[in-house]
Amino acid sequence: MGRGYEMDQLRTVSWTEKDQGNVWHHISPYVEEKPAMITAKGEGAWLTDHEGNRYLDGMSGLWCVNIGYGREELALAAFEQMKELCYAPLTQSHLPAIKLAEKINEWLEGEYMIFYSNSGSEANEVAFKISRQYHQQNGNSGRYKFISRHRAYHGSSMGALAATGQALRKYKYEPLASGFLHIAPPDPYRRTNGMTEREHSILRAEELEQKIIWEQKETIAGVIMEPLITGGGILIPDKVYIEKVQEICEKYGILLIIDEVICGFGRTGKKFGHQHFAIKPDIVTMAKGLTSAYLPLSVTAVKKEIFEKFKGTEENVHFRHINTFGGNPAACAVALKNLEIIEGEKLVERSAEKGEFLLKELLPLAETHPNVGDVRGLGMIVGIELVANKTSKEAAPAAFAAKIVQACRQEGLIIGKNGDTVDGYNNVLTICPPLASTDADLMYLIGTLKKVLAENIYS
Repeated sequence: MGRGYEMDQLRTVSWTEKDQGNVWHHISPYVEEKPAMITAKGEGAWLTDHEGNRYLDGMSGLWCVNIGYGREELALAAFEQMKELCYAPLTQSHLPAIKLAEKINEWLEGEYMIFYSNSGSEANEVAFKISRQYHQQNGNSGRYKFISRHRAYHGSSMGALAATGQALRKYKYEPLASGFLHIAPPDPYRRTNGMTEREHSILRAEELEQKIIWEQKETIAGVIMEPLITGGGILIPDKVYIEKVQEICEKYGILLIIDEVICGFGRTGKKFGHQHFAIKPDIVTMAKGLTSAYLPLSVTAVKKEIFEKFKGTEENVHFRHINTFGGNPAACAVALKNLEIIEGEKLVERSAEKGEFLLKELLPLAETHPNVGDVRGLGMIVGIELVANKTSKEAAPAAFAAKIVQACRQEGLIIGKNGDTVDGYNNVLTICPPLASTDADLMYLIGTLKKVLAENIYS
């Protein structure tokens, strides 16, 4: 081997050492003999690392690169906006923020006021603050509690983490913000024998009403939930569930907050996940796919009738929350261009169509593989639940799920798993490819995943 190869090897070691010596990776244990993948380039649904290895990104980054990598249109949108106006705080306003707010309302098919932040965690924090203040200014000062679901994820900041129903995400960080309660989620795969999915979902919704009554209904400010639980294991309820939840919230004067951070912007085959159901949330939070992750931006969309309570001239009636970078002009310009691309390329419709294709190809695994207990999905988001025993539905160990993820990566495919959630339930493989993935990309994903599963059996 020549000197060029030796220099390349030295360069590789150097970047790995620099990474391990300086970068603290997100939600990842430090394992020196397993260095992190160092990504150098992205194009379409594919990533290339610093050594030239290519991988199909079957997770869209962190559930967010909806239109794929390397879209020059978005880079140019940011560039042009930065030349025109790089920054303006939203204590006042700017044109991209106004245009984007109008567009989001069009997508929501409703009348909402749009509050900008940077991340999903922040969007949910804003929702909690608005809810508490709204109830106080509406004469219900005792309403301060929020009900979420076990296994759900709503963010990493102290309030959003308190709403999160994943014990391992909270472990060693408690006590968190007070006033957050949890109920069991609908989990059709693990429903009681003899019970239909619809009956199971109705039962879970009725448990919400019981919780409200037991906690004293006058103390509940809001209920927060994703249309389907994503990072907690891709748990998809029957249609009746979300609709009954809204009915219960309306009955007791509770605000319904729908977290669309992952499910929004075409991911589930609708513009927003809650549009699969006959509901109209009081508050909708969103991030990730809003810009396809090209720049940080999030939104808390609030019904205008709620906003009315913040319009008075009395002292401290206005919403006293500020975010330095929330609604950055360039981020808003990128989001507008991103939504234009999603519409122009019909990626919402493609998500619905190709999501059905993914499920059709992967569903047989539940019959043929001894460790695949269930395959479920909606649009371009799929979960594969791994079990040690199909009869008892005993969850496969988290280490086995991690082994499958690692084996896929060695074959050039990146998938995810619901790691660090709840002991005994970290057994679901997650698939969330860019909506713009080509047919060939999806066939590669399906073929590689089937190959890896066939070569790995837990017993």
